[in-house]
Amino acid sequence: MSEGHPRVVILGAGPAGLTAAYLLSKHGIPVEVLEADPVYVGGIARTVCYKGFHFDVGGHRFFSKSKEVEEFWTGILGDDLLERPRSSRIFYNGRFFAYPLKAFDALSKLGIAESTLCMLSYLRARLRPQTDERSFEDWVSNRFGKRLFRIFFKTYTEKVWGMSCKEISADWAAQRIRGLSLATALKNALLPRHSPNNRAAAIKTLIDTFRYPRLGPGMMWERCAAEVRRMGGRVHLGRRVAGCRYHAAAEQWTVTASTPSGQQETFTGEHVISSIPIHELGGFLEPELPEDALAASLSLRYRDFLTVGLILKDRNLFPDNWIYIHDPSVKVGRIQNYKSWSPEMSPDPAFCCYGLEYFCFAGDGLWTTPDTGLIELAKSELETIGLARAGDVVDGCVIRQPKAYPVYDEQYSAHVDRVRRALATGYPHLHLVGRNGMHKYNNQDHAMMTAMLAARNIIAGRQIWDPWLVNQDAEYHEAPRSAGQPGSGLRMVPTRVRN
Repeated sequence: MSEGHPRVVILGAGPAGLTAAYLLSKHGIPVEVLEADPVYVGGIARTVCYKGFHFDVGGHRFFSKSKEVEEFWTGILGDDLLERPRSSRIFYNGRFFAYPLKAFDALSKLGIAESTLCMLSYLRARLRPQTDERSFEDWVSNRFGKRLFRIFFKTYTEKVWGMSCKEISADWAAQRIRGLSLATALKNALLPRHSPNNRAAAIKTLIDTFRYPRLGPGMMWERCAAEVRRMGGRVHLGRRVAGCRYHAAAEQWTVTASTPSGQQETFTGEHVISSIPIHELGGFLEPELPEDALAASLSLRYRDFLTVGLILKDRNLFPDNWIYIHDPSVKVGRIQNYKSWSPEMSPDPAFCCYGLEYFCFAGDGLWTTPDTGLIELAKSELETIGLARAGDVVDGCVIRQPKAYPVYDEQYSAHVDRVRRALATGYPHLHLVGRNGMHKYNNQDHAMMTAMLAARNIIAGRQIWDPWLVNQDAEYHEAPRSAGQPGSGLRMVPTRVRN
């Protein structure tokens, strides 16, 4: 103990880990933050700088329904947070469609013949719906018709998750886009949207503006790490955790981590906050997890992605923040224009920087393609889509992001629950937070809220709040929100159709 305060070792310097570190440091609690990356803090919310150009790994809007999260951001960056207009589109069949959907825009670009066929397909689905909705394709087709399903749902969903829509369970569609049908989509598109009186009532996918750091999301977390250090906490880069042991007699944790030079360092504390993947944590916990819990942790899988960052002459062909690529003729799934997020992402106004995102699994063909090959692929696809000429590209880099999205089979919630029950019985003062730490498919503000609650519990000296009750909108609910998963807060993700 340090002057009556517990010591805390934090695994991972992403939004969750650094949020906890900042709040604990403000209360005088000593923290040691261990981050595997030798250069960057921020995790998936980092900003990679290449030759003065800034690349946001994934695209991060700073908007939350949580007042506490919004105040945290403001307290860290203040005027360095810009208010930015939101602009996004869908690319399909050589055309760009406004997103969210605008009815007349969509119908005019689909053309009279295709629009007629879409409406006939919709009417057929309403008159003769498939009674056994087993797959994502079945569920969406029943509500939009087969043709609109193929245009606006199929390709992008399959790119992101690496699964056929025939294999993704209808249960995921029912939660992910619940309440949505062609009728409601047309209503939302035809009638003007009114801004809600409070942020809590806002629908995140429909917001018109958001805040954004001048130099990308990494600016937030670099400043946060600097504040932690200023308050006496320590943030260690290039420290990959190799062991995490609880000593019951001393009521203390010992964490070992390897350094870039291959040496081993040891850190001790009364508490451990883990935002690293459960898959990894379960493999080096001591005492060892029970066999079934260890197997459950190792069964959890992830979807990875890579960003091909391109620097090119700015010809003002791409005003959007991002574009979803629904066209099956190219492999890219989404394209970011970082200069539209913030003009300062590009150091030279004559140039802009794009990020072409490819969803994949670590080790597959895309992931293992050499950087030069990926850059050539991105240049070719960018020209195919019509957002630039290949000759406009002057340089590029590749950013690989492992374990970006939790991806699960139908047993994922049971696996997480089994690990949680094991940790609750033999590993006191071990707090799981964040997207990978809790194996929750969530956003930055959600990850931060789980860390805020963990920090509150440590400050209070007892378990008062349950971070697992934070939902994907960074809202805390004492009561279970869905039958069958009491208190889990787990968000449904694509699962395979059951036989």
